[in-house]
Amino acid sequence: MEKSSVPEKELNHILPANTLKTRMPQVAVSREVKPAPSRYRNEIAKFLIFRSDDCVHCGKCAEVCPYHVHVLKPGYKYFASPKSHLCIGNACEQADHFCVRACPQKALRMVENPMIKALGDYRWPADMLLATWKMAETGSPPPPECEYDYRVGRSEGGFDRIRFKFPEKPPVPIRDDEIDTGILLNRRDDGRPRLRIDVPWYGGGMSFGSVSNVTQLAKVRAAAAWNSFSCSGEGGYMERMRPYDDHMITQVATGLFGVREETIQRVPIIEFKYAQGAKPGLGGHLLGDKNTPAVAKIREAVVGISLFSPFPFHSVYSIEDHMKHIDWIKHVNRRALISTKVSTPTDVDMVAVGSYSAGTHIIHLDGGYGGTGAAPDIAKKNIAMPIEYAVAKVHRFLVDEGARDKVTLIASGGIRNAHDIAKAIALGADGVVVGTAELVALGCIRCSRCSAGRGCPRGIATTDPGLVTQMELEWATQRIVNLYSAWRQELVDILKRLGLRSVSELVGRTDLLMHLDYTNDEGR
Repeated sequence: MEKSSVPEKELNHILPANTLKTRMPQVAVSREVKPAPSRYRNEIAKFLIFRSDDCVHCGKCAEVCPYHVHVLKPGYKYFASPKSHLCIGNACEQADHFCVRACPQKALRMVENPMIKALGDYRWPADMLLATWKMAETGSPPPPECEYDYRVGRSEGGFDRIRFKFPEKPPVPIRDDEIDTGILLNRRDDGRPRLRIDVPWYGGGMSFGSVSNVTQLAKVRAAAAWNSFSCSGEGGYMERMRPYDDHMITQVATGLFGVREETIQRVPIIEFKYAQGAKPGLGGHLLGDKNTPAVAKIREAVVGISLFSPFPFHSVYSIEDHMKHIDWIKHVNRRALISTKVSTPTDVDMVAVGSYSAGTHIIHLDGGYGGTGAAPDIAKKNIAMPIEYAVAKVHRFLVDEGARDKVTLIASGGIRNAHDIAKAIALGADGVVVGTAELVALGCIRCSRCSAGRGCPRGIATTDPGLVTQMELEWATQRIVNLYSAWRQELVDILKRLGLRSVSELVGRTDLLMHLDYTNDEGR
């Protein structure tokens, strides 16, 4: 990470003595890809393999299957249940290692799992969930033989109707190691650190309370591995977060939970959250069941009561009020960058340029497709402007106002994979914030139980001690590290096919996109 545009000695001179008081040695995390298979013995599979009583345990199926679906443990007479989630299904029928055909007793049969039809939704269909799990497991894009249709959803809108216009062959030959996927977060040249991240995305705000401590730690450890960032959300910090402070963003939201001078001073970026795209005008709500003693201690609240974050900031009703907020943070932490997160009303372009004028370094637009199961569907689908419209509108307005080169534009709200990231950048964003995809990498099945009762039954978005222990920190970190690796590979492939040497060359290139509502070409 590029620490500063000014010498360290000079930077220390201008800082108040107590600004660095809380800092401590940071911990490096490897971005090396390692296998991280599902933590469930029988993960949800697209195809199911059944073995009948006609099986004579000859072992032919285990001999021919290269995916290790059939397991006969040493010393056992009978096969274990087939590991159906490893089966590639129909594609195997064309190969010479199709176990169903190879079985001399015809004791095997393969069927499509009926559960797949109930898994996911229009924005996150089953194939996209399965592909994300595969990337989190292997660190690479799913192999073609898996036949996952995962690059777009089935919503018939938004990014699902946008395609890249790839040429028949790349305009110029470019090697993978020649492509730069990093982006700069401070373009103001104001003496504050010129932070640069290695990939054009960082993790969205998820508080301890909305998600488990393991989930929050895994997110920031993966961010450290990829020299990126993760956001605290509105809820304060666990002490275990301190070794990763260089990769954290402190969020200042309307409830001010966890906001103290110390939590502002310890990190490189402070984010003001004025609204969330999934529920603008509604504020936040942590139900009492998730307000455990650990959560209450950090938030300085009473155990078991529901916690509300009002809407809006009652101290901000103008750009001038916003500027006072920014000045406050800049004086408390003189090395911090300021991010301003807003939803996407119809005048979002005016909000953005006003925020730039107030002194923000990062304008974070949060569209209406984002949010977890805690956000009401009626709000997610009907209030904020879809992010693909907001990004293009704000980008053009900032260009017209001559401010685009001085501010970093970040998009969020429904960014699901590397293809959505590339489309958002082509529409005008410098980078994106991701949220749900990280949870899917940890095994989220989109059951929308995030805020109900004890929370997520898979131990991701919960604070229940019994549920949290379902997930180990090292495993969770590796799953997100692997997902990031797979995304970067796909992003590099997109840039190569377009003949671009850096992700910054893709910003605002709407000429490389097409919308299926206006063309019959499905794209390549």
